[in-house]
Amino acid sequence: MSHSRADMDREIKAAVIPWLRTQGFKGSFPHLRRTGQAGIDLLSFQFDLNGGGYVIEIAKCPLEGIVTHWGEPIPAAKAKAWDVHPSRRKRIHADDGAGTAGWFRYDVHPPGKVAALTVKRLSDETLWTDLGPIGPPDKLHLPR
Repeated sequence: MSHSRADMDREIKAAVIPWLRTQGFKGSFPHLRRTGQAGIDLLSFQFDLNGGGYVIEIAKCPLEGIVTHWGEPIPAAKAKAWDVHPSRRKRIHADDGAGTAGWFRYDVHPPGKVAALTVKRLSDETLWTDLGPIGPPDKLHLPR
C-alpha cells in the first residue's frame, strides 16, 4: 500500500520533529536549525517531486550567515541547508540505493517505519563531523 505525503508529514511531525527538538533543533518543518557556539547546524527535508520519498540535507552555517555560491547574502536565522554550497552539505539517505531509490521511501514502507529509520540515521554522531570547516563560502566566479 502506498502512503501519501500527508501521511508521512504527520509521522515526521509526530516522531521525528519531537526527537530533533530534544537534540536542540528549532524552526519549522521542513527546515530546522541548531545554534552552537561555532555556528549553526542546518537540516532540511527535501521531498521527491514525483512523490513517495525524501532525503535530508544537512550543512553548517557561520553565526554571521552565508553568501550563497550565486552571491546572495542570507542571514543565519533564514539560512537553509540547500543555501550552503554543495561541497559543504551532505545528503542523508535511508540506504545506499542509486538515485531516489536510496531515499526514505514511504511509498514502499509504512510511514512509522520510515520515521523510525530517519531518527536512527540522524542519531549517527558522525554525521556533522565531516561537513568541512565553517568559514567563507566556496563562491563560484560570477560573470561580470
